[in-house]
Amino acid sequence: MIILDRENRDAITDRETYIGGLLQQAENQPLWWQGNLRQLVAETRRRGGKRVAALHLPTKKDEEWRFTDLTELYQNNWHYATPSQLNPEALAEFILPPTNHSRLVLVNGYYQPQLSDVSAVTTDVAYLGNLGGLGEEEINKIASYLAKEESEDGDIFAALNSAGLVDALVVWVKANHTVSLPLHLLHITVTDTSPRWSQPRILVVVEENSVCELIEYYGVINSPGCSYIPTGKCYYFNNAVTEVYLKDNARINHSRIQMESGDSFHIAKTAIYQFSHSHYTLNEISLGGKLYRHNLKVYQKGEQTETFLYGLTLLQGKQLGDTHSEVNLNHPHGLVNQLHKYIIDDAATGVFNGKIRVPKTAQLTNASQLNRNLLLSPRGKINTKPELQITADNVKCTHGATVSQLEAEEVFYLRSRGLSEEMSRHLLIDAFAAEVLDKIPLDSLRQRLRQCFTCRT
Repeated sequence: MIILDRENRDAITDRETYIGGLLQQAENQPLWWQGNLRQLVAETRRRGGKRVAALHLPTKKDEEWRFTDLTELYQNNWHYATPSQLNPEALAEFILPPTNHSRLVLVNGYYQPQLSDVSAVTTDVAYLGNLGGLGEEEINKIASYLAKEESEDGDIFAALNSAGLVDALVVWVKANHTVSLPLHLLHITVTDTSPRWSQPRILVVVEENSVCELIEYYGVINSPGCSYIPTGKCYYFNNAVTEVYLKDNARINHSRIQMESGDSFHIAKTAIYQFSHSHYTLNEISLGGKLYRHNLKVYQKGEQTETFLYGLTLLQGKQLGDTHSEVNLNHPHGLVNQLHKYIIDDAATGVFNGKIRVPKTAQLTNASQLNRNLLLSPRGKINTKPELQITADNVKCTHGATVSQLEAEEVFYLRSRGLSEEMSRHLLIDAFAAEVLDKIPLDSLRQRLRQCFTCRT
């Protein structure tokens, strides 16, 4: 029997009260829909609420959160965001020209049809829209995918997202088609004077033998520039969930861009379900956020499945960036290649925890995992833990982590060629970042991110 002292008992009670308040706000969100869609959303919310009630808010005493302190998140009295009108001109800085007619927009977690434009994607190839645009047949199909496998997960934030489900962006690519244009899923936060939280939700299904390119982008309006320094005047919290299903021989190139302000708390879950011969690539770039946590889970559900995970996180000031990834293989001939890089300056803290699970059923697996970290300040910290859990005996698996600083000899060499010290440092940092940035397939987005890195470093 464990006897808790009064302080611990009070802390547990406070956390239960806190999550109870968030859950009540989520469950109080309106149910807009009718018929089968209303039943689907209501059932998803019921399951999510039940899971939240069975879980607890994580603290540093939990193994998966021991380097990520959520105290400041819990200190805010969050109010659920409401629909906000946004002038189309305000989107100018977020628009990517190749996606002018293949773009879906969320503002504070709510779908904005007047800001979206999917005219370049015909309905015989794919459906791009929200839950409300689905027909009865599509609703029945969606029911087989939406939040179906969360019950096996102990992620209370993902469960909270389900408990407050109002709407979701849906990308459904039909079998034997290639979507020629990138699909831009743009989430914009409009800040307020009081702390606001929103729960964007995305569901992507790519059927057999189909191909698409996806850009998932998080940005903010009404914030003083793109500074990583928090003002403390307009804290906001995005609790995002993205589910991606790749059927047999499907391919997705998925770029996830997080460019929140220094007043943001961003906690996200991305769940990937891959079937036989499918190919998934993730290009994750994180530049903003006071606190950023990404829980990435990949499930290889078929043989000869390929997974490529590339990540780049830039942290400055007192930012905290945390990436927890888990790849679960369960079939022969699986391929996993993961590279995640951190650039850490000032007193920022980075966390990387990557797991690759290779059970006996996943023979002839080829898996590699590498975390590389560049510390630009003696006050910066990185907590890294790459993991391989292998019980199969006929595999090729490697993992590792490196932590380094800018080499004085390299800076000196560049200065001896006529460059200033500042320019030399920029050149070396750019070279470190380029290995991941170059994976971004859309040229306009890649150039924009390069400019951001140049400005910030």
